[in-house]
Amino acid sequence: MYDLHSHSTASDGSLTPTELVRLAHSKGVTNLALTDHDLIDGCSEAGIEAKKLGLNFINGAEISVSWSSQTIHIVGLNLDIQTPELLSGLQRLCEFRDWRAEEIARRLSKKRIEGAYEGAKVFAKGRIMGRTHFARFLLENGYAKDLKQVFKRFLVQGKPGYVPGQWASLEEALGWIQAAGGQAVIAHPARYRLSATRRRQLVGEFRELGGLALEVVSGSHSRDEILHMGQIANQFELHASAGSDYHGPENPYLDMGRLSPLPEVCKPIWEHASWPKPASDQGQTDSENSSLDPCPSALTL
Repeated sequence: MYDLHSHSTASDGSLTPTELVRLAHSKGVTNLALTDHDLIDGCSEAGIEAKKLGLNFINGAEISVSWSSQTIHIVGLNLDIQTPELLSGLQRLCEFRDWRAEEIARRLSKKRIEGAYEGAKVFAKGRIMGRTHFARFLLENGYAKDLKQVFKRFLVQGKPGYVPGQWASLEEALGWIQAAGGQAVIAHPARYRLSATRRRQLVGEFRELGGLALEVVSGSHSRDEILHMGQIANQFELHASAGSDYHGPENPYLDMGRLSPLPEVCKPIWEHASWPKPASDQGQTDSENSSLDPCPSALTL
């Protein structure tokens, strides 16, 4: 079972990297990628715990991209987390996040919501403070009934706490991932407010820049969206990825171990030639490998 999109306390998740790996293992996940927002700080810790449990761990990151006045997320998988180009690029994004957190607090203060920066910082356990940390502060202080409502009232475009992103370009993000020897994936593509034409333009540019896959199966995709994204991946000759986008138990609808199977039309990213083989397969001959099914026929529900 593959889960190639998850978050820890290093960014805006609520479980530590160690706790996240233990949960994934308990849910039957056999291949897990930690893809925190714009950093790789939790990967070493998660990798150590995964090795203890016999779970195949994948270094990853979810990189924020500005594309056509929208924020798009690109997941990088199988990253060499010591790569200077990657580290330098992520450092730049983290510095912007630091400024953005201060600006969110300033804008909320103008609406007589005081103490937002200090309140959000209580929830931030890692390097960055994100919108989710502000959302938790606002929720705890009674400004909305749930996280979805908090975002809708305060933290999306046109609302008091919204600050436009100044992220990497699509070309930059894919360059960092490729420099680190990784594979690039468009995260949860159905979530972006794009027309069919604009989505096809995004996917086309992504493919031309060397992007490898769409995240066809996502915890936030409906069954119809999964089928549609699978068709788009197939049309553009891209592979398909799958990830829960798990952030913590407070979002039970984005749980681990419950992903739908990839549509039959899809080519799994873990079957691509650039995907590293598990250590147990390294000693096998080509003829032996050809007789093996390298991935389960479907991700369990």
